[in-house]
Amino acid sequence: MNLVLMGLPGAGKGTQAEKIVEKYKIPHISTGDMFRAAIKEGTELGLQAKSYMDRGDLVPDEVTIGIVRERLSKDDCQNGFLLDGFPRTVAQAEALETLLQQLNRSIDYVINIEVDKSILMERLTGRRICKECGATYHLVFNPPAQAGICDKCGGELYQRADDNEATVANRLEVNMKQAQPLLDFYAAKGYLRNINGQQHIDQVFADICELLGGLQS
Repeated sequence: MNLVLMGLPGAGKGTQAEKIVEKYKIPHISTGDMFRAAIKEGTELGLQAKSYMDRGDLVPDEVTIGIVRERLSKDDCQNGFLLDGFPRTVAQAEALETLLQQLNRSIDYVINIEVDKSILMERLTGRRICKECGATYHLVFNPPAQAGICDKCGGELYQRADDNEATVANRLEVNMKQAQPLLDFYAAKGYLRNINGQQHIDQVFADICELLGGLQS
């Protein structure tokens, strides 16, 4: 099964990716992991990517696509893959289509985990971290026994600067604007499947499994 996983920050994409990979035994391929592997292996494209990253520049699409091609050609992708964080633009999605055609493959589904913005705000702004031991809490989903105090070491809990409401709202807005053209592109192709991410984690995964069950029959 050849899958692309999408979802805004806080939608639970990482959790579901782990579950999909474990159950279906396909590799989880994220852009960051691909770049790191290509750089470590010292491939020509990996070295090109490193030169851009070292300067703090975005890696151009042609380099990214080349690294994706190298990764999808490896043996562990023969039975499928789960792409996460790629493609990010319609141009990358079109290049991926061409690449997969050359490999005699095609995308089965683009799984988009949908969660309302208000709920994402609650999830992302509720995180609190212990200054002493680094333990993580959530004001709604995993609160400490005593407000502002770590259960484990008694340290003070704080909110990271990038978890405040204004920063989170801006991050979500940027991500939504970036994702929409891609969602529209995949919807027009018939690949897009929206999954309700506002349910319990296990129910979200059950819905994904129900969708993917058809690919194994």
